Amino acid sequence: MDRLWSPWRSDYVSTYDTDRRPSATDGSIFSRLIDEENDEENLILWRGDHVVVLMNLHPYNNGHLLIVPYREVGRYEALSREERHAVSDGIDRCLRWLRRALDPDGFNVGMNLGRSAGASIEEHVHVHVVPRWDRDTNYMTTTTETRVLPEDLTTTYRTIRRAIRRDDGAGADEDGSADDTAP
Repeated sequence: MDRLWSPWRSDYVSTYDTDRRPSATDGSIFSRLIDEENDEENLILWRGDHVVVLMNLHPYNNGHLLIVPYREVGRYEALSREERHAVSDGIDRCLRWLRRALDPDGFNVGMNLGRSAGASIEEHVHVHVVPRWDRDTNYMTTTTETRVLPEDLTTTYRTIRRAIRRDDGAGADEDGSADDTAP
């Protein structure tokens, strides 16, 4: 029998509270994470005026980021002009931070809008920014449909946070003005 070890998942599996499964009135998982004040535990990397950037708990690749508006809407066209601009600025920030932190060869950037398009959290629009490397598709992916992530989430989180702190624009609001409260 083949075994694939992923010890970073043990915390998630062992702390999943089956009695606190979300109901339709709870809001999305994104809304609940945003409302909490445990950014590192919730993998929240940055908070802007209209959007938050967090790491995907179940990433396709290391550094898989999500740009999520604070306001919970299920349709892209329901976002305000300011929210759409903040999402666009968030893409720019994520690309810059990931280049600095992880030096990928390319990126996949996009949205899954609606369940039929692959949205697993369709009630809260969000953008995926996935770093890619020339060598990230190997026999595990092509023959067994299994992804092997070379680094645990906490290490990747800290690496990206360092890049955010070093980034010349990390202390700027979404409109480019200075913000002394940025992490």
